[in-house]
Amino acid sequence: MSSSVTQQDPALPEPAVTVPSDGPLAGLRVLDISTILAGPLACQILGDFGADVIKIEHPQRGDGMRGHGPAKDGVQLWWKMVARNKRTVALDLGKPEGAEVFRALAATADVVVENFRPGTLERWGLGYDRLTEQNPGLILLRITGFGQTGPYSARPAFGTLVESMSGFAALTGQPDGPPTLPSFGLADSIAAMAGSSAVLTALYHRDARGGTGQVIDLSLLEPMMTAVGPGVLIADQLGTDQPRTGNRSVNNSPRDVYRTRDDSWVAISTSADTIAARVMHLVGGGALTEEPWFATGRQRAEHADELDAYVVPWIAARDRDEVIAAFAAAGAAAAPIYLPSDLLDDPQVAAREMITTVEDPELGPLRMQNVLWRMSETPGRVRHTGRPIGEDTTSVLAEVGISGEAVEDLRAAGIVR
Repeated sequence: MSSSVTQQDPALPEPAVTVPSDGPLAGLRVLDISTILAGPLACQILGDFGADVIKIEHPQRGDGMRGHGPAKDGVQLWWKMVARNKRTVALDLGKPEGAEVFRALAATADVVVENFRPGTLERWGLGYDRLTEQNPGLILLRITGFGQTGPYSARPAFGTLVESMSGFAALTGQPDGPPTLPSFGLADSIAAMAGSSAVLTALYHRDARGGTGQVIDLSLLEPMMTAVGPGVLIADQLGTDQPRTGNRSVNNSPRDVYRTRDDSWVAISTSADTIAARVMHLVGGGALTEEPWFATGRQRAEHADELDAYVVPWIAARDRDEVIAAFAAAGAAAAPIYLPSDLLDDPQVAAREMITTVEDPELGPLRMQNVLWRMSETPGRVRHTGRPIGEDTTSVLAEVGISGEAVEDLRAAGIVR
C-alpha cells in the first residue's frame, strides 16, 4: 500500500483493531461487501452475536438495501434492521485506491462476505489469493445465485429465480392455479442462515482444529432445494413430482386454512396421528377415527374432503379466539393467521422477547425482530440500528493505520465518503 494511504496521523492513537461489541462472537471481524439480501442478513446474524461487522458500500450509490421497502420521514426502515450492529464504511472497491484500502482492512479481518458475480473481485485485484497474502486465515463467503462454477454461474440471479427453479413455486398455490412465488425474500433468507452457519463451521475448522482459512461457495439454489424437501429423491426413486395441493398437505389431514365466523383465518396441522384424532373428536367427526384409513397421515390426506366436511362448518360457526381456545383445551394444534401487526401484541412473542425495542437516532424507539436464538451463557443482542452511509469511515480506517489526512484525500477523490 502506498505511503500516502498508510501515513499515520500523529494526532491519532496507535492503530488497533477494536471490537465495540459483546457476545459469543466478540473479537471476530467481518467485512460485509454484499448487497441484497442473503449476504447482509448473514452478516446481521453474526453481528447480533457480537461480531464486529463492518459494512462497506459504494460512496455514491450506497447499498441497494437502502432503497428497499417502505420509509418513514425519508428514512428507510428495512435498512435499520438488516444493517443493525454494523459499522458503516463508504469505499469504492472498483477503483485501485479503494481496492488498496480494502486489502488493508482484509488483513485485519476474519471473514469477508460478498455476492458479486463470479470474477468481479478478481477483476478488482481482490481475489482470495490477493486477500490472503497477508492474512492466510481469512474466510471468504461467496454468495451467488447458482454458485461459482457450472454453466449458469455467470447468469444474473435473484431469489425469485431460485424460488422458481428449486421446486418451491411448483408446489405453492392452488391445484387449479398458477405456480406461486413468495412475497418476501425467502430464498435469500434461507441462504443467509445457511451462510452464517457455514462461516461458523469454517471458523471452527480454523480455530479449534488448527486449520486454515478457506473459500465458502454458497449458491442461493442449494439451501432452497434442501428447504423444499425430498422432492428430488422422490422423483429419482418413484418417477413422480408432487402436485400443488393449495394449503392442504399430501402427508396429513386435516391440514388447511379455515375461515372463522368473524372473518378471520386459522391454520390447522395434524402431523401427529393423535392430534388428528383430537381434532376430529372436537369437531364432531370422531366416528371417522375408527376408519382403517385414519391410521396414517398419508391415507388421511386422501380423504381430506371427508374430514373437512366436519372441520369447515365447525370453525365457520365460531369466532377466531373461540376456535383457538377450544383447540388448545383439546390438545390440538391450531394457530391464527397473523398480520405483522398482530405479532406486536401477541403474548407469546412478548414473553419470549421475540420483538425488541432499539433506540434509533433518526426515528426514536424502533420495534423489530430480536436475535434468532437464545443462549443461556452468551446471548446476542441488538446494540444499534443501521447507520447512515459512511458514518464510521474515518474511525475504521484509522484502525488500520490510514491517517486522517489520507482519508480526506481519498474523500476528495470520491474513493471514500
